[in-house]
Amino acid sequence: MKKHNFSAGPCILPQDVFKEASQAILDFNDSGLSILEISHRSKDFVDVMEESRNLVLELLNLEGKGYKVLFLQGGASLQFLMVAYNLLEKKAGYLNTGTWSDKAIKEAKHFGEVIEVASSKEKNFNYIPKGYTIPEQLDYLHCTSNNTIFGTQMKTFPVTSAPLICDMSSEIFSRTLDFTKFDLIYAGAQKNMGPAGTTMVVVKEDILGKVSRHIPSMLDYQTHIGKASMFNTPPVFAVYTSMLTLRWIKENGGVAAMEEQNEKKAKLLYSEIDLNPLFKGFSATEDRSNMNATFSLIEEDLKETFDAMWKDAGINGLNGHRSVGGYRASMYNALSLNSVAALVDVMSDLERKA
Repeated sequence: MKKHNFSAGPCILPQDVFKEASQAILDFNDSGLSILEISHRSKDFVDVMEESRNLVLELLNLEGKGYKVLFLQGGASLQFLMVAYNLLEKKAGYLNTGTWSDKAIKEAKHFGEVIEVASSKEKNFNYIPKGYTIPEQLDYLHCTSNNTIFGTQMKTFPVTSAPLICDMSSEIFSRTLDFTKFDLIYAGAQKNMGPAGTTMVVVKEDILGKVSRHIPSMLDYQTHIGKASMFNTPPVFAVYTSMLTLRWIKENGGVAAMEEQNEKKAKLLYSEIDLNPLFKGFSATEDRSNMNATFSLIEEDLKETFDAMWKDAGINGLNGHRSVGGYRASMYNALSLNSVAALVDVMSDLERKA
């Protein structure tokens, strides 16, 4: 039986993508070779990389607007370092809304002054800070749009004259935004785009080349732009599978259609959390994430019963992160409304039995 996969990452991907990718492992493009063994310099894979980059710009409505797309390795964690290496000359601002922004701040401090513009750390990151003042003369302002662990999501973004940098790892392609507001976006593929192994970077080219320090070749965005993401051997399979997912998004109505379904899924689950007296949500209501719903049981003595019930219903990946506890339901693009309904049914059934 196929599980209802609520895992936070690596996570659910479309079944059509699994089928096509599995065929390509045996024979890619009728070449007699596996996608796992073809040369990354071959025309077949060069075409994959080019289509992947073009699909990103198309889906984010950034075509012809001065942006370049890269597929790199090292996860979003390496981008914590690369952003600062490439952009931080004197002073940068960071919004601290969770574990990953906390880690990004730690890396940036090696390169210059880091101002924590606002933080929700004092309440274990259960809300998005508001009403803060952004300092002048920042090299950039960094934010994390969706906080996977804590289940919060930025509904609006700061207006600043500094370049705006955003970690969108756990919500990329999940909702419509004016992406021209951002000068650099990065996202690990394994949350909502593909398998673990590649990280997408979308960067406005004119913000690069302005720091005085020497940047090692592997950490220089301009190096990777110049080599079309092939300065070294790219993660071929991860890029290919990400391309298939990007095709799937486009064929199913694009980002706007993903957003419509994601809002339905979130509304269904959060309604149950709020109406069911056995559960309580973790994050502030106005900042709840459509991607990662965090919640817990009010009566811990029901945990064993509830855990057995959702596992019996074929549900996977519901345990919360150790930083929060309780439960976390990750509802990425490929998760169906039916899967969310299956979870809600279990929660309702627990109430009837309690």
